[in-house]
Amino acid sequence: MAAKPRKPFLLRISPQVLSAVERLAAAEFRSANVQVEVLLREALSKRGIAIKADDPPEEET
Repeated sequence: MAAKPRKPFLLRISPQVLSAVERLAAAEFRSANVQVEVLLREALSKRGIAIKADDPPEEET
Protein backbone atom coordinates (compact mmCIF):
# COMPACT_ATOMS: atom_id res chain seq x y z
CA MET A 1 0.00 0.00 0.00
CA ALA A 2 1.42 3.34 -1.02
CA ALA A 3 1.90 5.95 1.65
CA LYS A 4 -0.34 8.99 1.47
CA PRO A 5 1.49 12.11 0.34
CA ARG A 6 2.91 14.23 3.14
CA LYS A 7 3.49 17.97 2.94
CA PRO A 8 6.91 19.11 4.19
CA PHE A 9 6.77 21.78 6.87
CA LEU A 10 9.68 23.67 8.41
CA LEU A 11 9.38 23.91 12.19
CA ARG A 12 11.55 26.05 14.40
CA ILE A 13 11.49 24.59 17.88
CA SER A 14 13.49 25.08 21.06
CA PRO A 15 16.06 22.37 21.83
CA GLN A 16 14.30 21.62 25.13
CA VAL A 17 10.91 21.03 23.49
CA LEU A 18 12.47 18.94 20.72
CA SER A 19 14.28 16.84 23.30
CA ALA A 20 11.04 16.23 25.19
CA VAL A 21 9.25 15.25 21.96
CA GLU A 22 12.09 12.87 21.06
CA ARG A 23 11.94 11.23 24.51
CA LEU A 24 8.16 10.81 24.25
CA ALA A 25 8.48 9.47 20.70
CA ALA A 26 11.05 6.89 21.79
CA ALA A 27 8.86 5.80 24.70
CA GLU A 28 5.93 5.31 22.31
CA PHE A 29 8.05 3.71 19.53
CA ARG A 30 7.42 6.54 17.07
CA SER A 31 9.61 8.89 15.11
CA ALA A 32 9.80 12.47 16.35
CA ASN A 33 8.02 13.58 13.17
CA VAL A 34 5.03 11.28 13.76
CA GLN A 35 5.01 12.22 17.45
CA VAL A 36 4.68 15.92 16.56
CA GLU A 37 1.73 15.07 14.30
CA VAL A 38 0.09 12.99 17.05
CA LEU A 39 0.51 15.84 19.53
CA LEU A 40 -0.93 18.35 17.06
CA ARG A 41 -3.91 16.10 16.36
CA GLU A 42 -4.55 15.71 20.10
CA ALA A 43 -4.35 19.48 20.62
CA LEU A 44 -6.72 20.13 17.70
CA SER A 45 -9.16 17.55 19.01
CA LYS A 46 -9.14 19.18 22.47
CA ARG A 47 -10.09 22.46 20.80
CA GLY A 48 -12.94 20.86 18.89
CA ILE A 49 -11.28 20.87 15.49
CA ALA A 50 -12.03 17.62 13.68
CA ILE A 51 -9.54 15.75 11.51
CA LYS A 52 -10.75 13.00 9.18
CA ALA A 53 -10.68 9.71 11.12
CA ASP A 54 -9.53 7.79 8.03
CA ASP A 55 -6.31 9.82 7.87
CA PRO A 56 -4.17 8.64 10.84
CA PRO A 57 -0.50 9.60 10.99
CA GLU A 58 1.74 7.05 9.29
CA GLU A 59 5.19 6.06 10.48
CA GLU A 60 7.80 7.01 7.90
CA THR A 61 10.12 4.25 6.75
